[in-house]
Amino acid sequence: MDNRSCFSKYISCTIIVAICIAFFILVVWIINPTQRAMEVLGPADTSLGRLDQTWLAIKLLYHQQSITTPIAEIAPNQVVSIEYGDDVDSITHKLEGQGLILNADIFRDYLIFRGFDRTIQAGNYTMNAGMTAKDIATALQDATPSHVDFSILPGWRLEEIAQSLPTTGLEISPEEFLIATNSKPEGYSFSPYLPQDSTMEGLLPPGMHKVPRNISVEQLLDQLLSTFETRLTPEILQAYHRQKLSPYQALILASIVEKEAVNDAEMPMIASVYVNRHSTGIKLDADPTVQYALGYDENQNTWWKSPLSLIDLQINSPYNTYLNLGLPPGPISNPSPSALQAVAFPEDSIFFYFRAACDGSGNHVFSETFEEHKANACP
Repeated sequence: MDNRSCFSKYISCTIIVAICIAFFILVVWIINPTQRAMEVLGPADTSLGRLDQTWLAIKLLYHQQSITTPIAEIAPNQVVSIEYGDDVDSITHKLEGQGLILNADIFRDYLIFRGFDRTIQAGNYTMNAGMTAKDIATALQDATPSHVDFSILPGWRLEEIAQSLPTTGLEISPEEFLIATNSKPEGYSFSPYLPQDSTMEGLLPPGMHKVPRNISVEQLLDQLLSTFETRLTPEILQAYHRQKLSPYQALILASIVEKEAVNDAEMPMIASVYVNRHSTGIKLDADPTVQYALGYDENQNTWWKSPLSLIDLQINSPYNTYLNLGLPPGPISNPSPSALQAVAFPEDSIFFYFRAACDGSGNHVFSETFEEHKANACP
């Protein structure tokens, strides 16, 4: 009786094992969860074994919603910092802690299933809870930001802006940029103030501009010109008018003030000197206009040669304000808001001359007469 009972139990166990094997074969070969998972979640990592693929596929299909559905429809952006050496567990729990994914363990399984766990890049990522876990996993494969900070320094001329482009991450060449900026921009509120043969010199506002990495040169210039448009406020335009300056004349003066001033606090006083000289018909005698006319100096590796020689001051150019009366034909740099403001609201002064102070501070000493100006020369 005991032998029969043992045999019966043995048969029962064998049947159960056979059923389990048959069920597993049914799942793996007929239902094929790996194939179903790949249709929904993307290709599986080929380096995984068949059993690993199947087990992960079954788990992910069961938790499919947490992978393919975002936590929120609309959510604010937040920055996720992935450091070199962070392992997958720390990354997934960081994402869960910031409310970007529902389940760190399931997200880890998804990364392993896709092979993404081995290709996560360190960097700062901008993400939000409106992204699916699939989107977040894909984003973690590329630390390259979608936007870049495009910087223009105060007083740069167009060529200097062009020279900076190869280091910005933008796909715009210096040559492409210079060709595009060598014409008058149309369609802006300030366009009627510009001469027909003008360029975009002076119209590209200094500062840090966040722009899409794949922006075209036309889109970039439109963004910059639109920013300049906002800086040319009605208040500033009215102030230029009160000084009997057209907006373009004021822009030219601001571009000179930008290059003369070392300290922004002195800009209104420097502007007063040039406004006084211009309004009374005295030559501007501005060194930066000669520097602009000279162009790039290979010996000094700069667009702004300094100091200038007596021969330099004789260069035959309409931009040379030592030889030509009045303003140069166009701006010589791209001025900051401080320079635009200084020309709009210069100091009320009697000064017609200024020169660098002898203390090396970058400040200037101002004088009313040429005799005083000569007396202020450094020993």
